[in-house]
Amino acid sequence: MSRSVIAPAHAAQGAPIPVLSARPVVLPAPGRGEDLQVRVSAPAAGRDLPIIVFSHGFGWSMDGYDPLAGFWAAHGFAVVQPTHLDSRTLNLPPDDPRTPLIWRFRVEDLKRVLDHLDLVEAAVPGLSGRLDRSRVAVAGHSWGAQTASMLLGARIVDPEGGPGQDLSDPRVKAGVLLAAPGRGGADLTPFAAEHMPFMNPDFSHMTTPALVVAGDRDQSHLSVRGPDWFTDPYTLSPGGKSLLTLFGAEHGLGGIVGRDVTETTDENPERVALIQRLTTAYLRSALDPEDSGWTAARAALLESADPLGRVDSD
Repeated sequence: MSRSVIAPAHAAQGAPIPVLSARPVVLPAPGRGEDLQVRVSAPAAGRDLPIIVFSHGFGWSMDGYDPLAGFWAAHGFAVVQPTHLDSRTLNLPPDDPRTPLIWRFRVEDLKRVLDHLDLVEAAVPGLSGRLDRSRVAVAGHSWGAQTASMLLGARIVDPEGGPGQDLSDPRVKAGVLLAAPGRGGADLTPFAAEHMPFMNPDFSHMTTPALVVAGDRDQSHLSVRGPDWFTDPYTLSPGGKSLLTLFGAEHGLGGIVGRDVTETTDENPERVALIQRLTTAYLRSALDPEDSGWTAARAALLESADPLGRVDSD
């Protein structure tokens, strides 16, 4: 296992590119109850754009997470953000028959985006023919990170204790999991165990490369464990993963959802800038074997008088 210390200084990643964005782009979704709305952000110039499909946290929508989506798009990625059924913008009632399976609808939303990339391209002026379908990543925050992890190979343990269905997707080559919930079972609070049985992931099959991001002060009300619960996707999965531990970070990780958001209890622009920089470097290298940006970024962070966190890799 290797480790590097993270400095607050910004590493050069090139000047940001002007971004074009379109919302809502509507994708057909038979059996979902309503079509899927997504937001698409992409650099205004360039071809062969790698793709990031981003899953929002509980209650959010395609309109959140601009500090990440906007940054990634300005640095060469096409970013697609679906609005899941649990979004507050949709007001799905608790007794809706879809509610118990929203976790499954979420996974299907991400796959639906990949199934309809032709429609995504056609809906955004100037984007047609510019996406590289061979370089696809998924990312997500909180419940969205669990959603993204399913396409990387994680599974939901079934009621009988089995590993659950394999919902991984071979089109996905890498992932970024931000504040992803850890293992379920005895690690959940009684409330979570009763009301959220889908919060029982098995990471032993999550073989696709991923960067796991966790705050060392992220204390979940859903788990009886401490902040180390959010490192489970790294510690309990097969090799080929990296872990970014952020010092002093809580569940909002400094403000990745957006500026002045009341749910961000640890607002810290430097921490957000660090996440922007490292996730960009990681995804570039994960999707392009010839790109050495992740190695270079880690090497540049070995010395720091005021570290913001650390990187571990297996």
